[in-house]
Amino acid sequence: MNRAVDQPEPNPLREGLSARAVPQPCTIVIFGATGDLTHRKLIPALYNLAADGDLPPAVEIVGFARREKSDEQFRTELEEATRKFSRQAVRDEVWKTFAQSIFYHQSEFAEESGYKTLAERLDKIDKEQFEPILKHLKAVGLNETCKGSWARVIVEKPFGSDLASARELNRIVSNSFTEEQTYRIDHFLGKETAQNILVLRFANAIFAPLWNRHYIDQVQITAAETLGVETRAGFYERTGALRDMVQNHLLQLLCLVAMEPPTDLGADSIRDEKVKVVRSLRHLSRNEVAANVVRGQYTEGAIHGKSVLGYRQEQNVKPDSQTETFVALRLYIDNWRWADVPIYMRVGKRLPKSATEISIHFKKAPAVLFNRDLNDQNVLVIRIQPDEGISLRIQAKVPGTSFRVEPVKMDFHYGTSFGKASPEAYERLLLDAMSGDATLFARRDEVEEAWAFIDIIEEAWAAKKDAPGLFFYPAGSWGPEKADDLLAGDGRAWRRL
Repeated sequence: MNRAVDQPEPNPLREGLSARAVPQPCTIVIFGATGDLTHRKLIPALYNLAADGDLPPAVEIVGFARREKSDEQFRTELEEATRKFSRQAVRDEVWKTFAQSIFYHQSEFAEESGYKTLAERLDKIDKEQFEPILKHLKAVGLNETCKGSWARVIVEKPFGSDLASARELNRIVSNSFTEEQTYRIDHFLGKETAQNILVLRFANAIFAPLWNRHYIDQVQITAAETLGVETRAGFYERTGALRDMVQNHLLQLLCLVAMEPPTDLGADSIRDEKVKVVRSLRHLSRNEVAANVVRGQYTEGAIHGKSVLGYRQEQNVKPDSQTETFVALRLYIDNWRWADVPIYMRVGKRLPKSATEISIHFKKAPAVLFNRDLNDQNVLVIRIQPDEGISLRIQAKVPGTSFRVEPVKMDFHYGTSFGKASPEAYERLLLDAMSGDATLFARRDEVEEAWAFIDIIEEAWAAKKDAPGLFFYPAGSWGPEKADDLLAGDGRAWRRL
């Protein structure tokens, strides 16, 4: 929730690509501020913005949580976390100035009196559980955009656990904040490489004519991590990989890859095209789920030579848990551009490597010139993390007297090409929220359409007679063999990361 002094809000997306909206002086209130997200992501992101000179000096940060602590205690804890998780070294003089804008406000989320004192404290600074937070913000008028100020609410994922709960949450939010005031955050969209997908597609004429079913054979999206459930068992047991990753992160990336060119670079123009992609997803019948979706769960194994527990042996996990830690699925987009092009997605924990990438596999060239089948396709790979960049695999002649063709890579790395580290995703997203730019935030209809697609799969799993089995895979492997069969049946294979 933000309040700020009124300033003009230029739209740099319409005025030119070299400009960007300037964030306005404001107060950022973080609810549940003693949690992991605040310490690992939000405060380090805000510090980096301050260190880079992108954060207005008048920005104040208020942590709202149940535990009792002083401003100084809160600042000390955040300093320790920022020194550990910041992408750049913390400079003492910068932190000292930055920390003076951090405050702590203790209250139970369900007590309206705590919000009244928050309102008083925000007024002082200026001069200075989900539903209860929104309800009480509205009750004391913190959702109102009175003259000389604005108010926005940023909602972290997961936004609901199915279509019904997402609609209910949207209803609750809309009772206190308008859609224009609501920013549903997905940190994947704040990553430089995710943002660069639109530039790659629409600013390079060489790709536009090829970006369709006539030239593209398949699309693969992989989000792999070596980590297990760690301390998130309570959350993960209720959620699983499908809800935690596919419904938001992976479908968001797919929308950027598959969307039509927007009429302009305004937030709603881009989000209009993304919604069309989600609406065009071919909905599976319950009987089709088993043939197109594979769910798995890791067992004990080894990661980088170190033995690790299986999911069911992790703390706070049920010994007979049916929660999936791996999902692979085949889906189709039923529109003119992508008709019959298979989209393969996979996401999993305790895999051999941590990486997120999108690979576009082009159809093979005719074999007539070289009198043989070229085994390798041209593949365009967009690396989202950790080695951000883009590579293109092409065919080339091997030097020598024989005429031998082999694949080679043309590679682009963000770090080496631009000579600077990419900002963390939350840095960009928080700055955009302060600037009033909603381009990289999910809109209500997009969230609900994504859940409508996911619910069919979840319902098929829940219906015992139709539910596909849970396939197990040892930690350190690339998931259950059944996931390989999903592509093998189509004469394809997963790209090796």
